[in-house]
Amino acid sequence: MRTLQIEPLTKEAFAPFGDVIETDGSAHFMINSGSTRRYHQLATVQTAAPEDNAIISIFSAQALDMPLTVRMLERHPLGSQAFIPLLGNPFLIVVAPLGDAPQSELVRAFRSNGRQGVNYHRGVWHHPVLTIEKRDDFLVVDRSGSGNNCDEHFFNEDEHLLLTHQ
Repeated sequence: MRTLQIEPLTKEAFAPFGDVIETDGSAHFMINSGSTRRYHQLATVQTAAPEDNAIISIFSAQALDMPLTVRMLERHPLGSQAFIPLLGNPFLIVVAPLGDAPQSELVRAFRSNGRQGVNYHRGVWHHPVLTIEKRDDFLVVDRSGSGNNCDEHFFNEDEHLLLTHQ
């Protein structure tokens, strides 16, 4: 079983999987008579069909026991999915590149600093939300519409990955 090394979440490292949603290092312009910085279009909501809707939800997540054996990943083929932490807590991200099925040797793990969110691009394999705190809340922007928008892939036992929170 391979142990995943948790990497710091950066725009460059996460680019193959989606967008990092953060103000640090992001371009902005002033609005509201100069009293507000607008960090414009930090991520783009992707949908597959014109009749799809972009929706906003709040997920209240509970921490999973660590170390965690990663047995499955999911993807959303019909729309992107963004997670923005509401309480400022760091969280973990486990992803694999686009493809018919995730390859365990290409799975990567990242740690958000609590001020960063992520936007998984359409079809990117990822683990369901992984909070570090006992309970945490996330603003989620994703797609609503017809069709199955969640594929799950379960790894064979010899492909399982170990995730330890440091």
